[in-house]
Amino acid sequence: MKGRISTVLSGLSATKNVAMAAAGLLVVISYLGFSQDQNQFEKAPWGGVTSSDRNPLQIALLHWYSANLTTTLGVGNNPRGLAFDGANIWTVNNVSNDVTKVRANDGTVLGTFGVGTQPVRAAFDGANIWVTNEFSNNVTKLRASDGVVLGTFPVGGGSRSVAFDGDNIWVANESTNNVIKLRARDGKVLGTFAVGSFPISVAFDGANIWVANNSSNNVTKLRASDGTLLGTFAVGGGPFFVAFDSANIWVTNQFSNNVTKLRARDGRVLGTFAVGVDPRGVAFDGANVWVANNADNTVSKL
Repeated sequence: MKGRISTVLSGLSATKNVAMAAAGLLVVISYLGFSQDQNQFEKAPWGGVTSSDRNPLQIALLHWYSANLTTTLGVGNNPRGLAFDGANIWTVNNVSNDVTKVRANDGTVLGTFGVGTQPVRAAFDGANIWVTNEFSNNVTKLRASDGVVLGTFPVGGGSRSVAFDGDNIWVANESTNNVIKLRARDGKVLGTFAVGSFPISVAFDGANIWVANNSSNNVTKLRASDGTLLGTFAVGGGPFFVAFDSANIWVTNQFSNNVTKLRARDGRVLGTFAVGVDPRGVAFDGANVWVANNADNTVSKL
């Protein structure tokens, strides 16, 4: 009996080895064939999959894609700001005094909605779009689902930038050198807080509000819960925009052609980095900081 069992097991082992060898051969043949097809596939401009030494087998969910210009579409006159609501892009059209709602997945224009005079920036609060109207000194609240205007709320002079802190809307007013805190659910003013000269942008770091003061060459840090001044920190010439990278604040300095990195915890300067000419917009992508250089038509990646 033991002899028979031994013989059977030996046969099974041999069969298993042959099967494994055959499977391995099929994988190699499939890979070689796929590689040949892949070379042809990559020549198609919209194929998407590109060769990468990090992903030689082109495994599903690990494909690398080239950046492609998908489309260009018309919106209002002189678009200045953008906001994303999770499904749609809202463009703020400065000269035509309206905002355009564009479906992000295919670029379909879903509507154009009137706001105040000379709108500049927009922010999404989870349900609504808030738009700053620089010349009419107010902000417009629109329902994101259909663009219905839910209210227009007076703020300071020259309302320029807007940010959402999870409960409230913060508006930087360049002419009155302050920021106003509005309760998002009803637009009630919860406070007005003095900052530097010509505040031009505002950002939220999860606990505090940061304001770039363009004419005083510094940024102001306010506690979001009550507006308490936590510090004023010198940066470069003409700070224009601020962004948060989960640990630090990045400030574009349009007159000194650089960006300043500040530790969000205490405002300590961690570095100043040269970029292009007249840097303005700044954004964080999860790993890198991108800077829009207005005068030389470039972007810098840090």
